[in-house]
Amino acid sequence: MKAPHFPKSRPRIVINALHAKSGGGVTYLRNILRYFSEEEALDFHLFLHAEQYEQFAPIPENIHLHLFDFRASFFGLMMWEQLAMPILARLMSADVTFSPANFGPLLAPRPVILLRNALSVAGGETRIRKRIYWIGLSIMTWLSVLTSRRAIAVSEFARKKLTFGTERLSGKTAEIVYHGVDAVFRPNRQVDERQPFLLAVSDIYVHKNLHNLVAALPAVTERYPEVRLKVAGRPIDRGYFNDVHDAAVALGVDGKIDYLGHCSTEQLIDLYNRCTLLIFPSTVETFGNPLVEAMASGVPIASSGSSAMPEIAGEAALYFDPLNPEEISARLIQLIGDKSLAASLSQAGSMRAAKFSWALTAQKTSAILLDAARSGRHG
Repeated sequence: MKAPHFPKSRPRIVINALHAKSGGGVTYLRNILRYFSEEEALDFHLFLHAEQYEQFAPIPENIHLHLFDFRASFFGLMMWEQLAMPILARLMSADVTFSPANFGPLLAPRPVILLRNALSVAGGETRIRKRIYWIGLSIMTWLSVLTSRRAIAVSEFARKKLTFGTERLSGKTAEIVYHGVDAVFRPNRQVDERQPFLLAVSDIYVHKNLHNLVAALPAVTERYPEVRLKVAGRPIDRGYFNDVHDAAVALGVDGKIDYLGHCSTEQLIDLYNRCTLLIFPSTVETFGNPLVEAMASGVPIASSGSSAMPEIAGEAALYFDPLNPEEISARLIQLIGDKSLAASLSQAGSMRAAKFSWALTAQKTSAILLDAARSGRHG
């Protein structure tokens, strides 16, 4: 196994992007790579599977791309990541291996991980195969926290929940670095009036809690018959998507729901600027990129009050218990009908969104990677 030779004058950072396949992981990398490409103190090398390339093309200038083509099944990826990647990283004299996922190659040079995937999803999962999957991810996260040189958490909630109490044992404290928001998300003053639809932005998994949102929808459409629900996201968990669809049919609201699939940035901008409100019903999130995008766009938000949501949205959202459909419908009816409340949340969101910047995210992350490289060189 031979790695390409690159002359080395700066600390070399391997970015292990193999787990960035959908949702927040792709959003994070696409945005942060733009700023990494402008970083003069570090030399970035991006490891991608060939199947991921289209999601990230074109690769920003000054980011060295390494494409690999191996069997990308769950176990195939794990074996390649844990065995082949450490060897390649050492052959190319990498100083740090940065995995923007909960875990990465345990034996790679000076690993740094990004704690961003909620693992408590396993507690609400009834399918045996899925529970085994989440248990495996939990074990790998625990091992990675123990063996990493640095750990970055995307929120205080993520830091508390994903370090498993190992900070005292390992002597390391995960540093909180929030995600940012692209400047293209902003209010469109040319849109005179919002249209009567609720917008949910997420790929479809069980913890996105669409089943309880669907259960809340009949009461909302009874009060406001013109209101529709638009879901911008791919049905990643096809079995769960089918369950949600069947529940909507049983409740008689399937004709009120539009499943839009994957939406481009331009499509999302348009949806944020036309919707009545963003509905964010997830039971567990470590950050919640749509919350920040909606705030930056001046969109009123009705959100689950669990996990990291209050930490991210603050006073810019009307909160509900995500497991209580009656409370979800009550909050939606309240926000749809109260224009003053909607305007207040919109204003609060626009102000709060100013706290989140991809440039700042990249700057803080680069500093952590540089520190990990320097400390590694000194043992």
